[in-house]
Amino acid sequence: MRHLNYSHLQYFWTVVRKGSIAKASEDLHLTPQTISGQLKLLEDSVGQPLFHRVGRGLVPSEMGQVVYQYADEIFSLGAELAQRVRSGDETVPLTFHVGLVNSIAKLISYRIVQPALELEENLKVVCTEGKLEDLLADLAVHKLDIVISDRPVPVGLNLRAFNHQLGESPIAFFAQPRNATHAARKFPASLHQAPMLMPAAGNALRRGLDDWFEQQGVAPRVVAEFDDSALLKAFGEAGTGIFPAPAAITEEVERMYHVRCIGIAEGLVDSYYAISSERKIKHPAVASITEVARESLFSGL
Repeated sequence: MRHLNYSHLQYFWTVVRKGSIAKASEDLHLTPQTISGQLKLLEDSVGQPLFHRVGRGLVPSEMGQVVYQYADEIFSLGAELAQRVRSGDETVPLTFHVGLVNSIAKLISYRIVQPALELEENLKVVCTEGKLEDLLADLAVHKLDIVISDRPVPVGLNLRAFNHQLGESPIAFFAQPRNATHAARKFPASLHQAPMLMPAAGNALRRGLDDWFEQQGVAPRVVAEFDDSALLKAFGEAGTGIFPAPAAITEEVERMYHVRCIGIAEGLVDSYYAISSERKIKHPAVASITEVARESLFSGL
């Protein structure tokens, strides 16, 4: 790849954001012909097409998507720099990059990360949500400082990463108030054939729930499955079904989603880990997260 022209890169970035050359030309106050010519020069520099034409529109190619991700970071940092210069703030904030496995309840994720936000240091927390394998790949190339997960690093994975167990929480079940009294009185038998909202297949908690239901001799009627734990709770609030959530956040779940806890799944727990590339924790934010989680969030559960 030859020397990268940042003006060409900005034109490309604007075209992707605006969705067309015509709209980008209005934003940049340039003619469409000028932008088309600059995009061609950028493609020549990259050595691959950056767009595919679909109908009358342009869609980034696979290489175009890669280039856009880098361009977006470059120009986002540029905008942040301009804002800092205008504000006159000369302090440079430390950035703490956290990966959050998307199967973890959002309230748990917040409670785990919260201590880092309360450090006295000038710290900016950047959260990225995704699958464990993708987050571990980012950890390996130091794009993340820590990964918060509901399971340890998979066995056999060729990766220098260390598990720091934060604690565990029993699993509770929640229902709308109008159904909660009856369900709580006969729990867990009341779950048999009851409409149930469940984490998607392959989720670590889902496997534990399926085993626990079998041990209890109950077979709920699964009416919906979710990758997103917050969406699962929103459906539960609407009365679609009973749903599971960590007992550690019972008060928050009841208050935010207007539901009631109907029982605890005895013997079923969700575990939480901080995964880092260092065996001994040195980063002050990671140390704060692990200390508070072990001493407060998951203690006594």
